[in-house]
Amino acid sequence: MSQQPHTDATPTPEPAPQNTAAAPAPQQAAPVSPEEAEAAAAANEADAQTALAAELATLKAQNTDLAEQFLRAKAEAENTRRRAEDEVSKARKFAVESFAESLLAVADSLEAGLSIQEATREQLREGSEATLKQLKSALERHKVVQINPATGAKFDPHQHQAISMVPAEQEPNTIVAVLQKGYLIADRVLRPALVTVAAPK
Repeated sequence: MSQQPHTDATPTPEPAPQNTAAAPAPQQAAPVSPEEAEAAAAANEADAQTALAAELATLKAQNTDLAEQFLRAKAEAENTRRRAEDEVSKARKFAVESFAESLLAVADSLEAGLSIQEATREQLREGSEATLKQLKSALERHKVVQINPATGAKFDPHQHQAISMVPAEQEPNTIVAVLQKGYLIADRVLRPALVTVAAPK
């Protein structure tokens, strides 16, 4: 019986099996039917219309609010104007009433003086002076003051009215005589004083 020759060759290990499975291919979107596309478009349009309706409602509410604010402001302005007119009207009315009331004492004094049948010249003069004093006091209480420039005072065209220019031994353009007193009311000329003015030399 023949013997088999002995060999020391080490058996070569078999290579590990490799995973040859291919990576899954990306899934492709399923085709959309025309009905589904139409339904999606209708849903988008409905959403857009809902958003527009909400925005329109908001704008309408803002417009209503602004309109109400405008009407309130207009009414308040009208009320303010009416109140101002009423106050001005009352101020004028009461100002006239107050001035008239201050003149009642003057009228009473004149009537009392005229009621004296056999008044002497001295009595008439005293009564007239007292009445004039009352009148001046009443005018001054209402800021009506005289314009009565002194002789030699500088001519003021804002308060004086020159009737004529006369030769005089004083500076030119100064007051020579007052023919009629003027009056101011609250720093406004009610009537200028009528004066004669020194002519240039």
